[in-house]
Amino acid sequence: MGMSFAYGPTEDPDEARATLERALELGVNLFDTANVYGHNEGDNEKFIAPFIQSHRDEVVLATKYSLTRDPDEPTKRGIRNDPPYIRRCAEDSLRRLGIEAIDLYYMHRRDVSVPLEESVGAMAELVREGKVRYLGLSEVTAAELRTAQDVHPIAAVQSEWSLFSRDVEDAVVETARELGVAFVPYSPLGRGFLTGSFVNAETELTSDDFRNTQPRFTGGNASANAALLEPVRKIAESRGATPGQIALAWVQQQAALRGMTVVPIPGTRRRSRLEENAAATRIELTGDELALLEPIAGQVAGDRYADMSFTSAGRE
Repeated sequence: MGMSFAYGPTEDPDEARATLERALELGVNLFDTANVYGHNEGDNEKFIAPFIQSHRDEVVLATKYSLTRDPDEPTKRGIRNDPPYIRRCAEDSLRRLGIEAIDLYYMHRRDVSVPLEESVGAMAELVREGKVRYLGLSEVTAAELRTAQDVHPIAAVQSEWSLFSRDVEDAVVETARELGVAFVPYSPLGRGFLTGSFVNAETELTSDDFRNTQPRFTGGNASANAALLEPVRKIAESRGATPGQIALAWVQQQAALRGMTVVPIPGTRRRSRLEENAAATRIELTGDELALLEPIAGQVAGDRYADMSFTSAGRE
């Protein structure tokens, strides 16, 4: 997402492309995009298409449908889950990506006005036609996941999960574990906050940065949340690691702690950050370190989004 939208301009597109290649060299093979990522629909799919085509047999490509955005008002969003729209979006994504099948196709957000059975049924038709291989859901509740699973097997649930955002643990994480559904945490670095790079988020973000709309980055919340990173920094210093690596190690370790598949997807536009992120997979936190990190999420100031109705926590 960040290569085409949300976190300010990508000043060096060539470095971003090199980051994709370096990720594959390091053994990263899941690449996550969506039709809404970009100032215009499909910008990011078009951006990564040459890379995907060059390495089609080596990568797992995930993309999404359902979020609509007004190009003149990027923060204004809508949701569509009706079957004709789903089919059009899938076919448009295939055309932009230049591939024959989407490996993992997500419902990006749930439109509660459309029966879930209809939406997942339409996605299942795409599987039967060979246009999609596996189905995923993003920001759904535990009950919605069960309903969808009754229609067609769900391979993955993607929702925000990090040291700053743990509301998914209330229900949907356990349901995914029970059903054998992989969990794909997005924003495992708290949209950058957990790297410790923000001294004053309000003054450091560019005017077109999506985070300006998020309560955790605004007002007194930003400084309050920055203060919560002290335990992360303490562990990082003792390990010779970065705060971001400790945050990623925590998310990755949930797989072993909970007996389920957990595949975090930290985003970056630079090879140096990519290599830092990938190295976090070699860190295993101790029980004492996990205990030190445990209280953080309960102290975070501000919701994940200004409008939480788009999320599982807003409907759970």
